[in-house]
Amino acid sequence: MFNFTIDKTPKKDLSNDKTYDLIVLGGGPAGLNAALYAKRKNLDVIIVANEIGGQLNNTKDVDNYLGFKAVDASRLIEAFQSHVNTFDVPTLTGVYVKEIQKSDNLFVISLSTGETLSSKTIIYTLGGNPRKLGVKGEKEFQSRGVSYCVTCDGPFFKNKVVAVIGGGNSAVDAAIDLAQIAKQVVLIQRSQLRADQSSVLKLQSLPNVQIHLETDVLSFNGQDVLKSLSLYDKHHESTIELDVDGVFVEIGNIPNSDLASEFVLRNDQKEIITNELQETKTKGFYAAGDVTSMPHKQVIIAASQGAIAALQAAIYINKGE
Repeated sequence: MFNFTIDKTPKKDLSNDKTYDLIVLGGGPAGLNAALYAKRKNLDVIIVANEIGGQLNNTKDVDNYLGFKAVDASRLIEAFQSHVNTFDVPTLTGVYVKEIQKSDNLFVISLSTGETLSSKTIIYTLGGNPRKLGVKGEKEFQSRGVSYCVTCDGPFFKNKVVAVIGGGNSAVDAAIDLAQIAKQVVLIQRSQLRADQSSVLKLQSLPNVQIHLETDVLSFNGQDVLKSLSLYDKHHESTIELDVDGVFVEIGNIPNSDLASEFVLRNDQKEIITNELQETKTKGFYAAGDVTSMPHKQVIIAASQGAIAALQAAIYINKGE
């Protein structure tokens, strides 16, 4: 059956016959804040998520969320969850959404448990997953030297040696940002740089930046924490051992948007396109957070998008469209 992690008391009305005002798909900052705002608008809302936390689960510390100083990411998740808990929002965790359909102006969600839920509106906040290299040691050293968010974790590597893996705009921009605080930045790209020329020229002008092109990452090495990278220089056909304090993998994200494809428009990166009110092409279907095409993938921005989506859903429901 369902696993309730936020409710203090089970909801006896979780049945196939019940129609919610709103189903929030996803348990990250966007989804949790959406549920909070929806409940404050007196909407009958439920959260469906595989896990609570979203992208916060991919970092260790957060020091750029207003009101929290260098808070452990797990503590921030707990704070969000505790706040939602005060409004008695039912939450289903440990389940996957298998299919979303629309029938008689209602959205019907099929879950991995075999259960179905229906609602008048949906806020889709299933986010995206950082694209991984998939090489030895990457998983073991995640949050112990390997990061996927420069804005989140960059300040912790002040005056240290860091590497950035990738060759697109996000990687080059990350390297430029890190060069302002790190002792040395090494950009590693398996082919040639694909970033905008203006950014590449700026990167090349920085005195504490090295660039390794045509270079593959073979492994992440260390014991308790990351200590080095093993690289293969394809041009010189040689192996390099690079000592580093941290590595930022910037090879893009994979949006979890496929389930919504029938109801939304997506860009070439499969990010969901919304307007400033988080609306999609389908009435009653909203999207928020990292799954959208909005720039600046930050916790506070995702949370604000969730709030906007919930407020718009409340307006939509109250109009009885």
